Amino acid sequence: MAHTGGSSFFKTLRETLIAYLFNIGGLLAGFLVASQLGIFQMSPWALALYPAVIGAKSVIEGLLSGRLSTALHLGIVRPQFSGNTKSFYKLLEAVIVLTLITSVAMSTISLVFGHLFWGITVADFPALLSVVVATMAIGLALIGVTVKVAFISFKKGLDPDIMVYPVMSAVATIFITLCYVATLNLFFSYHDIGMWTTALLGIAHFALVLYIFPRNLREPDFTKTIRESLAALMIVAVIVNVTGTLLRGIGNYVRTRGEIYTIYPALIGLVSDVGSVVGSTATTKLALGMLKPKLSSIKNHAKTVFSAWLPSVAMSVLLAVTASLIHGNFSAAAFYNLTSVLLLANVIAVMLIVLLSFSISIVAFQKGLDPGNFVIPIETSFAASITSIALLVALVLAGSV
Repeated sequence: MAHTGGSSFFKTLRETLIAYLFNIGGLLAGFLVASQLGIFQMSPWALALYPAVIGAKSVIEGLLSGRLSTALHLGIVRPQFSGNTKSFYKLLEAVIVLTLITSVAMSTISLVFGHLFWGITVADFPALLSVVVATMAIGLALIGVTVKVAFISFKKGLDPDIMVYPVMSAVATIFITLCYVATLNLFFSYHDIGMWTTALLGIAHFALVLYIFPRNLREPDFTKTIRESLAALMIVAVIVNVTGTLLRGIGNYVRTRGEIYTIYPALIGLVSDVGSVVGSTATTKLALGMLKPKLSSIKNHAKTVFSAWLPSVAMSVLLAVTASLIHGNFSAAAFYNLTSVLLLANVIAVMLIVLLSFSISIVAFQKGLDPGNFVIPIETSFAASITSIALLVALVLAGSV
């Protein structure tokens, strides 16, 4: 059952807009950050690691949703929890293992970035690692939600390539922000209790991985997912730290503009969603033989590209309106400035993320790799950095900094 092949431009446009509306929830995550700046100032790494944490979680969600979407189209996975295929259960176990690996790798690379750009030392590493691993361990609770959304959308005749990741990206951003803020408060405000609690969460995740890993060393579905995803996730671990450094740079300019912090996670999610729709639909079309594996084929994917981009423009305006209302700054001049910044950032970021996402899907397919292990994870991590750069450029060009 391949929904993608029969999707018209307007059907895709409608489904994409519905999925993007969930990014409004991303404003809740941003508002939480804006209202909790005090806890983020407890350590030089706390704010810089925020986009790394949401980026890493979005990447893991992207890997799971991308693989599930294509597998549902191809009949490799059935839309049910119990009595499903072996491939389905091995995918879930691989995600649990990859989450821990990504957490540790991201924290280790953060130490290098932190020493160079954030002003931290080796003595900060245990705290940094404990907070990141504990946050991501709590975030494993979203696996079941992602699977349920994929199954429901497929059963309802919606395209999971379009629906699942945008919905779960927004949900993951809110949930992981709550987890990160709660973990930071626990760690910094409750001293010994906080440190022991975060450590125990990390140990529990590590124990789960020790149980899963040896049992799956001879399972092709599991090892292939781990092997192919590791390369992408190591790239991700570096890129999300670049994003954190960029956020610190943006923060130096917009200390008093709470609406920028409020919009920031939602804007990243929106750009990432555009890339995921373009890349995931291309991946499915490649698997079904509906798209030739060459970069020039993007012209045959143009309708999907535009149906993914146009709703993001409308959403950018809606984000500006909502953020202005939240912060009580709805003057004509302020609204015009904020809308101009978001639309300019949207054009810059979307143009780059579409080219990147489509290119990754083509190259991965040409190399005989599973694009589902690469497209969304890489484009999601790049989306955060690209959006941060685009936002900073837009702020400068609009005269906001």
